[in-house]
Amino acid sequence: MTAETSAPSGIDPGARARFSARNLWSGILFGIGLIAFIDETVFHQLLHWHHFYDLATPDIGLVSDGFFHALSWTATVGGLFLLADLRRRNAFRQTRWWGGVLIGAGAFQLYDGLVQHKLFGIHQIRYVPDLLVYDVLWNVTAIVFFVVGVILAVRTRPSVTA
Repeated sequence: MTAETSAPSGIDPGARARFSARNLWSGILFGIGLIAFIDETVFHQLLHWHHFYDLATPDIGLVSDGFFHALSWTATVGGLFLLADLRRRNAFRQTRWWGGVLIGAGAFQLYDGLVQHKLFGIHQIRYVPDLLVYDVLWNVTAIVFFVVGVILAVRTRPSVTA
């Protein structure tokens, strides 16, 4: 049995659908956690471009980064617990899971770029006079992640007659 099989051959269609959804949700949670971790590590800590919340003092910004980091790890660990359960049940579907990872990463990054950066204005990607290049790259990357993830998810959904 390969990683792409949805479940053992004798499994009922309802369980097959649950495992399929669980593969997707495991990937989505992990994708949210992964992209948030990359954002926190690269843009907050290494480059010092912004904090999660930049509308107050730098100390508040640093505390907000800590909460953001804790939430990202919670999503990551939750996704990995679901993944471990899928592997234990021999129901892990790698391509569907990666579709979920890209959906989660893309959705989170697009939410960050549109809602947090533009609508709420709690931080920008980088504080420079012309943000257009940063905003376009951020949001286009998010859309690409999301669209590729949706394509993988659609291509790996279980058939109705299976």
